[in-house]
Amino acid sequence: MHRSTRPTGRTRRLAAATAGITTITLALTACAGGSDEGSGTGSDAEDGSGEEITLTVATFNNFGYSDELLAQYEAENPGVTVEHVTAARSEDARTNLTTKLAAGGEGLADIEAIEVDWLPELMQYPDLFTDLSDPELEGRWLDWKVEQATADGKLIGYGTDIGPEAICYRADLFEAAGLPSDREEVADLLGGADATWEDYFEVGKQFVAKSDSAWFDGATPTYQGMINQVMDAYEDPATGSPKDLAANTVVKDLYDQIATAAVDDGLSAGLEQWGEDWVAGFQNDAFATMLCPSWMTGPIEQNSGGITGWDVADVFPGGGGNWGGSFLTVPASGAHTEEATKLAAWLTAPEQQTAAFEAAGTFPSQLEAQASEQVQSFTNAFFADAPVGEIFSERAKAIEGAPFKGPNYFSIHQSVQSALLRVDVTKEQDAEVSWQGALDEFASLGL
Repeated sequence: MHRSTRPTGRTRRLAAATAGITTITLALTACAGGSDEGSGTGSDAEDGSGEEITLTVATFNNFGYSDELLAQYEAENPGVTVEHVTAARSEDARTNLTTKLAAGGEGLADIEAIEVDWLPELMQYPDLFTDLSDPELEGRWLDWKVEQATADGKLIGYGTDIGPEAICYRADLFEAAGLPSDREEVADLLGGADATWEDYFEVGKQFVAKSDSAWFDGATPTYQGMINQVMDAYEDPATGSPKDLAANTVVKDLYDQIATAAVDDGLSAGLEQWGEDWVAGFQNDAFATMLCPSWMTGPIEQNSGGITGWDVADVFPGGGGNWGGSFLTVPASGAHTEEATKLAAWLTAPEQQTAAFEAAGTFPSQLEAQASEQVQSFTNAFFADAPVGEIFSERAKAIEGAPFKGPNYFSIHQSVQSALLRVDVTKEQDAEVSWQGALDEFASLGL
């Protein structure tokens, strides 16, 4: 998930250091054997002492783990206090985690959340994490979710959510532009079951011709939805080797398509997700639609205080799509790995993930939770009482599996996203010049 929220209650923002991917990789290689020392996360007693302990859970954005949910665990497990630490963005959490892993694990939380796009680079070092394999938990998750976090026979992460994608839209802005606004009509307008990106952009042209608002928020999040439908975007799944970006016509075609739609056709609001201007855009009618993984409903509602008109359409260009989804890991350097594993298992149990979905829209990766009456019947009052449980369940069915993301996925993807930012947000370069910048950045990775 790539979510954002303002920390409240027991949550607080992580301070993140910065480090290049090459430096991180070299440092992790040096300490790949793990550490026998405690993490220094504030635990109050040694394992087995019978004294009270504190377990720290580090997530990012909004996992739906409310104060009430954590208090429930504390009540069921006397002597355990749970402290929840929240980073503003997944990128901040990644930098914090990789930097501290490279230093031997000191200062890490007992449980560290990992986002799927940067999970593969850490899968190279499974010994840095506790093996969470448990026969009693087999069958809890979607098979492909488990496979994403399995390396060398070890399960290093318990799946939290997945990100089936729909389209969230402002029905009031659609009406003002003379377009259908009912969610079923909008789904048909965008192409229904056969929706394509061409359909989505073509309707966008019709919209901006009759509105002062843009069609979508930014080029980079829209590209994210497009690239997530490519099963082997940047690396060869047979060998794990990076593809030459200069010869990668699939990626270049998508880059050209979104750059043209965003700038030449004027469909983009030119905003970078999670930035201050993006947050403000919800208040000033900056855009009418967004690619909407289930977890995005939380930030939309949070940022749209006082604004009405948002709805969700059961449609997505190009078929099914999954954006994001995370895992809870237990660093092997922790002082209380056994207790942390127990807590991670509890937080990712169907009951707790159902509660997280109701709180923050994080669609569960657990089969039992997906099929539950609570999820299937759940509606969201902010989104005009949209049956979001049903909608995202249908969108999840359209996902054909997880695309291959190897250890270099994150760094290659960042080079393309940075190029789109230069074109769409800062507008400092045209598309071709900025693409060359992406190729130069790719070359500098030395892959």
